[in-house]
Amino acid sequence: MMSADYPRSQMAIPVRHPLVHHVNKWVRAVPLYVMLLPTIAYFVIFTYYPLLHSIFISMQNFNLIGNRPYVGLHNYRHVLTDPTFWSSFENTLFLGISILLIGFVAPIIMALSLNEVLSSWLKRTVQMVIYLPHLFSWVVVGGLWIQLLAPDGGLVNAVLQVMGIAPVQFMSDPNLARWVIILVSVWKDVGFNTVIYLAAMVGINPALYESARVDGANRWHEMGYITIPSLARTMQVVGLLSIMGVLRLFDQIYVMRNAVIEPQVNVLMTYVYDMGFQEMNIGRATASALLILIFTLILTLFTQRLIRVDHS
Repeated sequence: MMSADYPRSQMAIPVRHPLVHHVNKWVRAVPLYVMLLPTIAYFVIFTYYPLLHSIFISMQNFNLIGNRPYVGLHNYRHVLTDPTFWSSFENTLFLGISILLIGFVAPIIMALSLNEVLSSWLKRTVQMVIYLPHLFSWVVVGGLWIQLLAPDGGLVNAVLQVMGIAPVQFMSDPNLARWVIILVSVWKDVGFNTVIYLAAMVGINPALYESARVDGANRWHEMGYITIPSLARTMQVVGLLSIMGVLRLFDQIYVMRNAVIEPQVNVLMTYVYDMGFQEMNIGRATASALLILIFTLILTLFTQRLIRVDHS
């Protein structure tokens, strides 16, 4: 029982002023912001400053040595009226969208197939084999496939000759070369996305499958009504990341192109490279790179809006 002579004012719980609460909150967060400083400095120095500086370069007749006169939007007008730029844009859309569509569906099919494999040893082996090409650079992968598809001494044409088929000029026919680049690009990265989907499948609640089996569902029903819908969010993330790279194809094109097929396989990034390093026109190359950045930003924002609409 509480003493009657104990002052009631001393029993009251003190109420802190809201300003004091906010100050204490910021003080506790100071160490976190200090730890963020190296990351912020990295992005400012190596990302945002070069981006801002490139805007000034794109408005100059930029020379590595000597004067750099200001030309305004002349570089942008030249790029936007250059037929080579627009032909590269068309090639980029064809190659990029083809790689996007095939590369989006293939790992889903691969992951669903591996998920049905009961032998854990076989599943791990297949995962390792299909993931391995992702670890190699495009110099290695492109050189490997150029040698395999070579008309003289290439393994593929050697097999075709044994079957009585004449050698095929895979990398000299523009139409065939396009599809070779598309399929090799998908082959290189299919293992990486397959692992992502397999990891997402591990998180699916097993009780859903047990309930479906009790209700008489077969493997196809489980796949169509449980597995695939549960991967929807992962598909959105993988799809968004893939769309962001549609206009930035470069490595595979640079490694696998040749003088015969260049007009049909050159893309926007090779246009930037050729303009900047072959013709040494840094101002126009920078202007075209910024235009690609703007196109990519618009495409990404449009895709994000579609994803939000579908999710809602």
